[in-house]
Amino acid sequence: MPAETGNNKKEVVIAIRQLKKSFNGRAVLNGVDIDICRGENLAVLGRSGTGKSVLIKIISGLLKPDSGTVKVFGKEVDKLNLPALQELRQKIGFSFQNSALYDSMSVRENLEFPLVRNRPKIKKKEVNDAVERVLTDVGLLKTIDQMPAELSGGQRKRIGIARTLILQPEIMLYDEPTAGLDPITSIEINNLINQVQHEYNTTSLIITHDLTCAKTTADTVTMLVEGKFLPTANFEKFFERQDESVRTFYDYNFINYK
Repeated sequence: MPAETGNNKKEVVIAIRQLKKSFNGRAVLNGVDIDICRGENLAVLGRSGTGKSVLIKIISGLLKPDSGTVKVFGKEVDKLNLPALQELRQKIGFSFQNSALYDSMSVRENLEFPLVRNRPKIKKKEVNDAVERVLTDVGLLKTIDQMPAELSGGQRKRIGIARTLILQPEIMLYDEPTAGLDPITSIEINNLINQVQHEYNTTSLIITHDLTCAKTTADTVTMLVEGKFLPTANFEKFFERQDESVRTFYDYNFINYK
């Protein structure tokens, strides 16, 4: 994907070249190439088991590639030593599919934890202000003293995103952000993803099966097919193509195509 259009040069914050990853002899990623530019929301579609979640784990340094390169802010992720990798991860927010909240901690404590762990010299008032700010941003300040078990699935998703935002990341990685949610709550999460992009100026990679999510939140869309990305495009143009894998995925989502 080119990083320039005409005379407008865009800053590439994630650059992936010929990325390969196999498990038990089965190629999951088989030569992935893509650039993601600052401020862009990219939705990655694909069937289960096509390597979408593997991709974001490699970007965040949780998995190592077999070959190829993944550069984030110009740094090759799998070549970083542990301190440099930890520093990079503070710029990357990872929104897990299951929200990954600590059930034994209140909402307040869940949000305080990453802030205090990464900034041990931070003052209590700064922590309180940061917690209240991100909870206000996701519309859930009223839940600050509740336990995760008291929250709905949509509220847990929002709190998970808030916990990620508290470190003010430059990149957001969303893993199936609307999975398991009802349509109304899914719309709320989609709107929140757009709000985060605009208010925090994030660059986002959104792994999703939900075409409504992709259409609502993504500037560009791609799909993993046989371990490689199809050429990116905006939502409408992407689904104009006659590729059978694209058409089947579209039809499966029961969207009326015109």
